[in-house]
Amino acid sequence: MSTAETDAQIINPEMPDVPPHAPSKINLKDYTKPSFDVETVHLDIKLFEDYAQVDSTLEMVRQTAGDIVLFGESLELLTITMNGKALSTEDYQQEAAGKLTIHNAPERATLDIQVRICPQTNTALEGLYMAGSGDDTMFVTQCEPEGFRKITFYPDRPDVLAIFTTRLEADKRYPTLLANGNLVEAGEVADAPDRHYAIWHDPTNKPSYLFACVVADLDVLTDSYTTSEGREVLLELYAKSADIDKCDVGMQALKDAMKWDEVNYGRAYDLDRYMIVAVSQFNMGAMENKGLNIFNTACVLSSPETTTDARSFSVKAIIAHEYFHNWTGNRITCRDWFQLCLKEGFTVYRDQSFSADQQSGAVQRIDDVATLRAHQFSEDAGPLAHPVRPESFVEINNFYTTTVYEKGAEIVRMIANTLGPDDFRKGTDEYFRRYDGQAVTVEDFLSALSITDDKIENFIDWYRQPGTPVVSGSQTYDSNAQTLTITLNQQTRHVKGFDAPKPLPIPVATALFDKDSGAIVAERMLLLDEATQTFVFENVASEPVVSLLRDFSAPVQLNYDYQDADLAFLLKHETNGFNRWQVTQMLVNRILLQGQGAKSSPDVYLEALAQTLPVLAADDAMLAARLLDIPSAQELASAISKDYDPALVKEQRDGLYKQVADKLKDQWAELYNNLPMQSYEDSAEARGVRALRNVVLDMALTANVDDAADWAQQQYDNASCMTERFGALKTMVNHQLTGADKYLADFYDRFQANDLVIDLWFSVQAAADDVTPDMVKSLLTHTDFDWNTPNRVRSVISAFSSQPTVLWTAEGLEMYTGVIQKLDDANPVLASRLLQVLARWNTLAEPRRQMAHEQLIDLQKNVSSKHVLESLESVLGAANS
Repeated sequence: MSTAETDAQIINPEMPDVPPHAPSKINLKDYTKPSFDVETVHLDIKLFEDYAQVDSTLEMVRQTAGDIVLFGESLELLTITMNGKALSTEDYQQEAAGKLTIHNAPERATLDIQVRICPQTNTALEGLYMAGSGDDTMFVTQCEPEGFRKITFYPDRPDVLAIFTTRLEADKRYPTLLANGNLVEAGEVADAPDRHYAIWHDPTNKPSYLFACVVADLDVLTDSYTTSEGREVLLELYAKSADIDKCDVGMQALKDAMKWDEVNYGRAYDLDRYMIVAVSQFNMGAMENKGLNIFNTACVLSSPETTTDARSFSVKAIIAHEYFHNWTGNRITCRDWFQLCLKEGFTVYRDQSFSADQQSGAVQRIDDVATLRAHQFSEDAGPLAHPVRPESFVEINNFYTTTVYEKGAEIVRMIANTLGPDDFRKGTDEYFRRYDGQAVTVEDFLSALSITDDKIENFIDWYRQPGTPVVSGSQTYDSNAQTLTITLNQQTRHVKGFDAPKPLPIPVATALFDKDSGAIVAERMLLLDEATQTFVFENVASEPVVSLLRDFSAPVQLNYDYQDADLAFLLKHETNGFNRWQVTQMLVNRILLQGQGAKSSPDVYLEALAQTLPVLAADDAMLAARLLDIPSAQELASAISKDYDPALVKEQRDGLYKQVADKLKDQWAELYNNLPMQSYEDSAEARGVRALRNVVLDMALTANVDDAADWAQQQYDNASCMTERFGALKTMVNHQLTGADKYLADFYDRFQANDLVIDLWFSVQAAADDVTPDMVKSLLTHTDFDWNTPNRVRSVISAFSSQPTVLWTAEGLEMYTGVIQKLDDANPVLASRLLQVLARWNTLAEPRRQMAHEQLIDLQKNVSSKHVLESLESVLGAANS
């Protein structure tokens, strides 16, 4: 599953040790196999005007001693029989928490259960729910992680795998009836000419979280793909009729992903049909249900006129991610939800590798690491820090985090780099061979990958230990012996509630550069697996400049004894584009984090950038655009452990940005003119030109370059695609140009019928540099704002949270927590994720810190979902950390 974009258990002394409404915690150490397995499931889902009736037949077989345990939430139980005998309330126990226990079950049991549910009022967007309204109404499912229990009673856990057959019945105004697997039968319901049905059969064993069905009126784009094994696969991408012309990018990405997986992992698709459905109301990015993927419209629809390059490329990556889950998640799944990183980390690594093959590998790596540093490092630095494989949870939805996904992917990358491509492929082949059709653990994964190197099993500590390691180091050169000695040490902060951190295996990709020629004289992958180690390079004729952590070989913070001149040298001579970007980030952080011990003047950075950018712009426009990156306010804040002043950080960041703009003021006009707008082309080169043009435009406006305001208006008026038009609009809004309101109105009028573009219209205003809480409140009452559509909520609230100087005010935080409170009952998954943005409140300088604490305490008194309560417990625990 793709996220549309997070556990220290320390309790504030003002709170009771266990809040009276706190649900119980689930622990990894308490795992036991289910007493009964399910061999087959027959579902019959009949959808009516204001309810649905679900009949299920479960063929169950005993595995261990114990009762049959089923889970169900928001269900009206109508009947239940076992082996043809109706059960009375004396035969089973139904608990308020949604657990149904059947006593005295025989070795084999056939359960027939009938329940009534109400998808029409299901605003949590879990289980079976109604999305849209009027002619756009559709019914869809979201069952990961525990949504299936909102459809019927079932042993809803990932280690119960079964064969599913599903019958759907609905009014004919919903002609699209879809479920997992292959279509077996379809027709009109006897004695009900206005109703029809479809029967689907999935021949593969799967857990209930991979169940999916769709009842709707949709158009379909069809294509086909012949696998490497000769299977002809029907490809279908379903969307509203108005959106079907935006499905071509997704369809091509699907075919590209199928081919890529065959070439790189030897994995071919295994069913006769692969379906994707676009849904506007969806909490996540997408869901890999076997043979029937459900996608947030933002993650599957794309056209040049309505989709930015960044979003369009993301569509391709997410399509690939969900397809790759067919093997890493579906055919081999998780034993329990603590193993979530097993399927998500490996699959993120696979989709990142796929994306790197679709564009510059360096730029893809920059994107990956920028996300990791801005979000996961911040998570590791705060009260929500948790291991990649958590040890406990109250609500598993709270652990669909950047730690599980992105850090999980970095662990797989470290293993792949340690083994090398050939041995890594041998290890993954063994993993697929050994565990196909099973529910497994991280230990199983590492066991398979270690067939050529048993040290790989030592990477288990990366899964168990929270926190981001800091790697520090220095070097000494012996001119007589011609040796270079590098000393490295590692240290990880101790997160309360967990064991003291131990040294981890950290691969450190290293190259030595000759100072005179700029050439690489030595390369080596160092493995730092002790607290302190020394590494000696021999036959080094003169003292070199050392480049460490090349291509970001490990998810660590690097604190090496570099001089500014060394970093400037690497910016000029590094042969890897990612490494050039990395040294610019190191220089920028030295400048902006001087209060945290960093000491650096901006002069070296500015001069190195001025020398490098014009040459690079002509050779690699996308990389040139990324070299102008300055870390986000969130990333900078994660490096500040106390007395964080959002206004001061913004002032310093904006000041450095202005210095860059002024340093190159005389070059912006020439650079902009050398990047003319042309007819749209979807290539890495064309995307790079558009990205750099937008950056140059913003820099020129920042430097007050003559006519730059005219450039923005002309770019908007003459745009060939959304990247150009929205880039111009964003600069006009952020620089408060005369006429910006007119262009905002024009943007709205042009795209009023397109929900995803109107999301951009909301977000550019909510994230504007001059935004106020009143402006956001106005957006929340706009006629096009919809509380039931997560994309729309995020377009305003998540965009607003990118402006910490306004968020961390009494009025801003009151508005933000009010949104969380409003969503707590209706959509607790979304509410909890919005809350987690506030996790670093305890690092604020007074009086903001006290204000934030009081508002979070007030919020705790007014919410009830286990999702939000668990997050609040961790967030408020920061008061003691």
